[in-house]
Amino acid sequence: MNHDVDFPGPPSENSSLRRRHSTTSQKVWVEIVSWFWVIVAFFSIEAGVAQARVIPSESMEPTVLVGDHLIVSRVGYDVGIPFTSIHEPLWREPKRQQIIVFTAPLADQSYPDFIKRCIGVPGDRIKIVAGKVFVNDVALNEPYVQHQPNYQQYPWENFPSDALQMAPNFNDRPEWADELAKATMNGEMIVPAGQYFMMGDNRDDSNDSRFWGFVPRANVIGTPVAIYMSISAKDDDAWQPGHLDERFEAYGNAIIHPATVRWHRLFNIFW
Repeated sequence: MNHDVDFPGPPSENSSLRRRHSTTSQKVWVEIVSWFWVIVAFFSIEAGVAQARVIPSESMEPTVLVGDHLIVSRVGYDVGIPFTSIHEPLWREPKRQQIIVFTAPLADQSYPDFIKRCIGVPGDRIKIVAGKVFVNDVALNEPYVQHQPNYQQYPWENFPSDALQMAPNFNDRPEWADELAKATMNGEMIVPAGQYFMMGDNRDDSNDSRFWGFVPRANVIGTPVAIYMSISAKDDDAWQPGHLDERFEAYGNAIIHPATVRWHRLFNIFW
């Protein structure tokens, strides 16, 4: 009997081996590509996209509270090699009144990264009179600021006119006294090129540029974009560097007692 179609015979052993080898190779490549993108994503996020920060001090109250956990965007500001101190500034520049995370130019590098508000950008002329900030002869509108009673009498609230009286208190960076004198003209401080002047919103309880000087552009890390967790710990020192036992206790207490979580602050966005 003639057949119009030839039916293939049983597959040979070699062809089956080739198919199994091809399938195995595909799986290996899929796994390699998948892990490659996981690694790329991790290094991209850690190095140049975002980082997590927890607030250890009261210097930015009431805008940011002790125990606020922030997502900090580094996009355009800084790129770094994960697990190292190597980083490189990018194209974005801090804007006046923007909240910025940065490495403070202090002699004692045990300080954690700082979070403050950028008050002066390169070329700005700044003076503070009885707690009121003037930038380029214009009073800055600062609804976010918190003051102590009788704050006008403090020398750091009259700047730079009374600042050099504080020179003995510039312990974190004594050379700031000389730098400030050189940057002051006609009762105003002029922010040099490539430098920024940072201040905390909690003006009378903030270790900021008034006490240790300008922040170089290379020290800028990024800007906060959102609060992803906020916990009121029994001991605020829990959020200080090195207090791991207290920090784990605060997290455990938040699980057992959810009221310690400031739920109303979660997912607050910074603009």
